[in-house]
Amino acid sequence: MGKRKSIVLVTVDCLRADHVGFMGYPLPTTPFLDSLATEGFVVPAAIVAGAPTYYSLPAVLASRFPLTLGRDLLGVGRCEPTLASVLKEAGYATAAFAAGNPYISSRFGYHYGFDTFRDFLEDIPTGLQAERIGPENGHGWASRLNRNLQKLRSAIGPLGKVYDELYFRYCQGVTPVPTSLDALRRFPTADVVIDQARAWLSSVGDDPFFLWLHLMDPHSPYYPKQAALVLMQHSPITPYRARYLNSYWNRSDLGPRGFQHHRDEIVVLYDAGVRWVDQQVARLVQWLQRSNRWDDCIFAFTADHGEEFLDHGGRYHPPVALMEELIHVPLLLRVSGRSGREIGKDAFSLIHLAPTLLAAADLAAPTAFWGRSYWPELQRGEPFGGAAISECVMGCTNPFRPDNRMGPRVLSVRESRYKLVLHFGSFVENLYDLEADPGEQSPLGAALQKPVRRRLLQIARQHLQQEIEQRDQQSRVQARLHELQLEWRKAVDQAS
Repeated sequence: MGKRKSIVLVTVDCLRADHVGFMGYPLPTTPFLDSLATEGFVVPAAIVAGAPTYYSLPAVLASRFPLTLGRDLLGVGRCEPTLASVLKEAGYATAAFAAGNPYISSRFGYHYGFDTFRDFLEDIPTGLQAERIGPENGHGWASRLNRNLQKLRSAIGPLGKVYDELYFRYCQGVTPVPTSLDALRRFPTADVVIDQARAWLSSVGDDPFFLWLHLMDPHSPYYPKQAALVLMQHSPITPYRARYLNSYWNRSDLGPRGFQHHRDEIVVLYDAGVRWVDQQVARLVQWLQRSNRWDDCIFAFTADHGEEFLDHGGRYHPPVALMEELIHVPLLLRVSGRSGREIGKDAFSLIHLAPTLLAAADLAAPTAFWGRSYWPELQRGEPFGGAAISECVMGCTNPFRPDNRMGPRVLSVRESRYKLVLHFGSFVENLYDLEADPGEQSPLGAALQKPVRRRLLQIARQHLQQEIEQRDQQSRVQARLHELQLEWRKAVDQAS
């Protein structure tokens, strides 16, 4: 038996597929990863199992759909197998470094199976100025006056929009601005995370390891490193301008037309965040090469979900729809000694990623995993077939509140060409032809493509039945007990 292969998994928050070079993006966001793509496997249609993060990562780590345990439960259960727990049991050293995303923490069970787990939440600065500078924020006399005026806003008609604009600019003018983008940034940058990962790698010796990195550089608020803007050949952006753009993008009083004016500048900031990820992944790989570990590594690069820039009139990544800009992500696999083959456009659900990585390392996946290995198909360049399902709970924007998780389901079924999106709250179903309408702007009429619609509806029905019939009640009970313990501690803390 040869030397066991280590696994490096990099997930990037908010990274949509069409802003990555090896997925066809014309701007130089990922030159290093593009070079890796020439010797690896690029999956053109990788689809997340849910969006945002708390509906995506259970599929990546535990190979199951996000609502399988019930919509009231999020994260990873204590007793369910994960990629980390399987590898730890196989004798791997395991570590995770997640750059300050509160949904990737021990609160949601993501530390299970890791010898070392660092979420950087203690490093998130407190007292950050609110990104939404608008009528509802602030405690001074101007804010109190504004709130009183807001009660009369409906009586002033069109002048209300003028008032909103003037008040926004006033807030921008009176709010102090730090001297650097670094002081505005909410999350640790990729270089900080990579430095910690390299220090950990130095401690594991020659043992096989599993390293998971979750990087937040493209996540809002968009405050990239100035060095990343230089790499993208953009002029430096002042802290005042960056804060103005982020505050403007986060306003609650504008519609899509109002945001369009600054969209391109926001995308510049976002792309620079992607470029910094690429630069720091290159540093990690160079370290592995110098340490003679790279040739024994399986490397996977993907994202938890994408990001919207007014594609359908929205911003960011709220769980209100499952359009391509949110569920279509990059997926690059590089396995030493295995050259990539051309892969078709069949949808590949990230629920299959964990068993595929285990197979590439010659390890068996647990029977509890919902996904299966596509490692043989990747090596032979064969089609995946089937459909990728994504799901979320409509409007669950604050999963720390259990009652916020109980809204209606949104579910999509995506094949290589057709995609069906079901909104259970409004009883609306939209069928899209992704070849004729890649931007999903014109759903097909109810009388069109009835056989396709029927087939995708049947897949959705089977999925829902399977979630109920194969629910792991032990994992559900364990997760529910964990929730109750947290609620009890919160109640005790509030009472004391």
